[in-house]
Amino acid sequence: MTDTLKTLGWSNHFIRQVDYDEAADPPERPVRISAVHRSRLDGLSAKGAESLSPTASAGMYAVGDWVIATGAAASEPLERTTEITRRAAGEDSKPQLIAANVDTLGIVSSCNADFNVARLERYLAMCAASGCLPLVILTKADRCDDPQSYVKQAEKLSPLLSAIAVDATDDEDVKRLNPWCSNGQTLALVGSSGVGKTTIQNRLTDVVDTTQDIRADDAKGRHTTTNRNLRPTFAGGWLIDTPGMRELRLVDAEEGVDEVFSDITELSAMCKFNDCAHITEPGCAIRAAIEAGDLDADRLERWRKLEKENRFNTATVGENRGHLKRLQKMYNAGKERGSAKRKG
Repeated sequence: MTDTLKTLGWSNHFIRQVDYDEAADPPERPVRISAVHRSRLDGLSAKGAESLSPTASAGMYAVGDWVIATGAAASEPLERTTEITRRAAGEDSKPQLIAANVDTLGIVSSCNADFNVARLERYLAMCAASGCLPLVILTKADRCDDPQSYVKQAEKLSPLLSAIAVDATDDEDVKRLNPWCSNGQTLALVGSSGVGKTTIQNRLTDVVDTTQDIRADDAKGRHTTTNRNLRPTFAGGWLIDTPGMRELRLVDAEEGVDEVFSDITELSAMCKFNDCAHITEPGCAIRAAIEAGDLDADRLERWRKLEKENRFNTATVGENRGHLKRLQKMYNAGKERGSAKRKG
């Protein structure tokens, strides 16, 4: 493993999957995807920046993926260590890849009216399902009288997460994020528009993108980042900034929801009846915890909402996947019949 590949995030997890020949003509080499376009992949290798042609649909690739390139052709993505996915926005019932092989997911919010517990729980469920470590980054700390109160609220949501309040406009303060994007580690930023993701990127990397201030009336911002890119950080790691998400719909996130709401799932195992709906049933441990003041009734409702949404989206996406597989089989069968006729 060369130092350059190791710096890019190449590890034994990927080495075990491949048997490439560096002496081949054209040479084979590992490449990490830095941007995905409709018909082209931008990547980084030990050689430097590369432009590749995908051998599969562009939708199969995500920023952060590793591929084996032969000449200018990219293989299908190698098996990922982590995969951040949501259900595509709008009426589409397809899963949408956000990023791959991310070590830490930075969930960016603000120390103002943008701070929303339900939204943070949604992002945390997506993070838990992806396999990434969660980091809540609270910006606008310089405009808040008590930023640590927001940190404490975030930390209550999961024992697994770290939370940090920063002034995203201060170079030295943003350097406190370096431990999560150094030594080849990859940090991805997600969150609403205008919360400071691009401002953080501008201070962690040598890329300067335009930013827009938040609106004073609702603490929200306008969309600035329009695509996803893998960028080197000054600390020796990698950063993926993502466009602001107007809607985050969970898919295939049952384990993530269970992890974020582990207090509720553990209580439900103590209910008298296995099929307890936690409404009026006798011996309900969850209702007892609410009555005793040990569990917030609003948190129970947020859990119900996310669990129901994930079940629906997962089933809908599954149906769409099945439909696409049937169409692909019909297409392949038609090609085989056409080929047989031409040979005959």
